[in-house]
Amino acid sequence: MVKAGRREWLALGVLTLPVLLISVDMTVLGFALPYLSEDLAPTGAQQLWIVDSYGFLLAGLLITMGTLGDRIGRRKLLLAGAAAFGIASIIAAFSTSAVMLIVARALLGIGGATLMPSTLSLIRTVFTDDRQRRIAIAAWAATFSGGMALGPVLGGWLLEHFWWGSVFLINVPVMVLLLALGPFLLPEARDPNPGRFDPLSAVLSLAAVLPVVYGIKKIAESGPDLLGIGAILVGFAVGIRFLNRQRQLADPMLDLDLFRDRRFSVSVGTNTLGVFALSSVFFLAPQYLQLVLGMSPVTAALWMLPATAAGVVSSLAAARLAGRFPVPKLIGIGLLTAAAGFLALTQVGVESGLAALVAGFVLVGAGVPLSEALTTDLAISTAPPRRAGAASAISETGFELGGALGVAVLGSVATAVYRSELPWTAPAAAKDTLGGAVATAQQLPPWQAAELLGSAQQAFVHGIQVSAVLGAVLLAYTAVQAMVLLRTHREGYRGRHEQRRPAGQTP
Repeated sequence: MVKAGRREWLALGVLTLPVLLISVDMTVLGFALPYLSEDLAPTGAQQLWIVDSYGFLLAGLLITMGTLGDRIGRRKLLLAGAAAFGIASIIAAFSTSAVMLIVARALLGIGGATLMPSTLSLIRTVFTDDRQRRIAIAAWAATFSGGMALGPVLGGWLLEHFWWGSVFLINVPVMVLLLALGPFLLPEARDPNPGRFDPLSAVLSLAAVLPVVYGIKKIAESGPDLLGIGAILVGFAVGIRFLNRQRQLADPMLDLDLFRDRRFSVSVGTNTLGVFALSSVFFLAPQYLQLVLGMSPVTAALWMLPATAAGVVSSLAAARLAGRFPVPKLIGIGLLTAAAGFLALTQVGVESGLAALVAGFVLVGAGVPLSEALTTDLAISTAPPRRAGAASAISETGFELGGALGVAVLGSVATAVYRSELPWTAPAAAKDTLGGAVATAQQLPPWQAAELLGSAQQAFVHGIQVSAVLGAVLLAYTAVQAMVLLRTHREGYRGRHEQRRPAGQTP
């Protein structure tokens, strides 16, 4: 067993820096939107692109960037991405027009796509011992979970004291620190025989993921329509073309043989479905706290912190527990815990749901990260070291798609229930969202406002309850599937992994 020393743990600290910022950036913008909209006056379409351009390019380029890191060097790609991310953050902070901010957000997405697979694949390179690698990946996952919850709290504080550009400018000193320490603490790693890079595969992978993510978000925002469904179908068609090309190439961008190993494919699928469920809670819980219970955004964010703390603790505990108990069983326990959390969410009400929501959110927040830490480690360690970047990118693409699908599917279920239960006499603006009902009520006489808000809040709560039941069923099924499909491979995992590693080292 090769022990990790002080230098390796310092390297882990460096590798968690970009993960923290990327996850913060996913949630912090929502607080800044009203302020930057007042300053830059974007159109409705421009405002959507300000929000979406980052996530679209991040998701669409992960596979390309992960494979590129295998070819040119993962540290080199990480440092280049850090420089791009820092420059794009400065451009975003000092944007003078909506178009300028859209371009800056797109550049942030490109930079983020280089950072994410590089950090995870370098962890595989730095930590060659199974137990210590699990600890490192658990810390990586805990940082990501913590950053998503830190975003709203940090965003609220910054906007109370500074201008809206500060939510982007906080990225710069962290990227400077990464660029200063990375060359000294991080080893270079690449595929020694990468083969030729296929530009058409890069284009096809982007053209496959972007329409799917766009279609999912479109359906989540406005319900199933021709544009959203058509975009998803186009993405699937291009994706089939991409996969066919990978089978024909001598040096494919995406090594489809990775999926032949059940441990890899089941781990990626389990991770995707876990994030699917978790993202729906992040979507519905803030609306419930603010629009039903009447909390301020910062107060609502603070009530979500216990779930984040539970996620950090469970992620870090995953590595220790994996040394004592079968990994498939732990994955199942994590997902069943999250399923219990969804059942607790069925008890939320219009006037007395805070305790049920916090309890359910804590269980979901503890259970899904426990599973994610273990499935991520299993997926990365199963792949050969020379393909660590590509394997990391596949895992994170599943994460992104799972997050988008969770909001679209379970969020749409909650929205459909909400719309169906509102009285037909309700104003049209109130039938779209609960936020629309709250805004409409402010313009009505008090007795009409109370009646509209009461029916809208009750409909929204019922939507949460229905989507929570579906989430619990999905997680319970995913737990059983993971335990059954991974159980027979637990012992073989270590033996094959050790044989794959030459002389205890990774390239």
